[in-house]
Amino acid sequence: MPPGEQLLTRPGRRSARHDARSSAHEVDPTLPPAAGATSSHPTDPSRKEADHACRHLAHTGPTHAEKYGLTAAEARAAEENLAGVAREEGLDYLVDFRDHGNTFDLHRLLHLSAARGLHDELLTLFYQGNLAAERSIYDSEHQVEIAVHAGLDEAEIHAVLADRRAYADEVRRDEDEAAQLGITSVPFFVIDRRYGVSGAQSVEAFAEVLRRAWAERQPEMTVLGADDQAGCDAHGCGVPGGGGTGEPRTSGN
Repeated sequence: MPPGEQLLTRPGRRSARHDARSSAHEVDPTLPPAAGATSSHPTDPSRKEADHACRHLAHTGPTHAEKYGLTAAEARAAEENLAGVAREEGLDYLVDFRDHGNTFDLHRLLHLSAARGLHDELLTLFYQGNLAAERSIYDSEHQVEIAVHAGLDEAEIHAVLADRRAYADEVRRDEDEAAQLGITSVPFFVIDRRYGVSGAQSVEAFAEVLRRAWAERQPEMTVLGADDQAGCDAHGCGVPGGGGTGEPRTSGN
């Protein structure tokens, strides 16, 4: 099964293949693009320390708190709560030293990976790099390393990053579609273009929306005369209205 496709099944019905894909959304497109000189280098302690200080300021600054109307202490408590939930699921999540940046190049690389059948692999690594690693994902050199690790060709990665037009139209189309659907934040899940799920919701909430969408796409059939045994089978044909066992059946040919 190709990456991104899920197989949905329903008792008594043929399985149907549905496509699941992610679309681009820049949380803050006003931020500057990635620059290799701004991120920490694992072999240079002084650069790493300076970068940690900058990233700590970016994370604990007013942006997150102001966006949600929280105090700095409340914003940090919310982050620590997320970290606790992640740990319960066996996931790493950094509270400190996570930075923010322009995601346009990340989305362009994701479109490249989709064209090469490696979208899920790269998306997973980008999430891990952004939420669980101390080195900045907005460092262009680091982006190349991650994309190579996902299986993309290094020369092709450099070519895409060097050409700001590469996959730019695809990213803008994603963003235009999101705007048409009224999407202003992520995560946001669109199901059959009829249902939207905003934010981190429970498994039960997703299951309910999927059940509704599936029921509307595959409505139950109402069968008249299902108990009359008026149809034909290997033993012959029943008499309409006969009502059950022991009633006469006409013989088949």
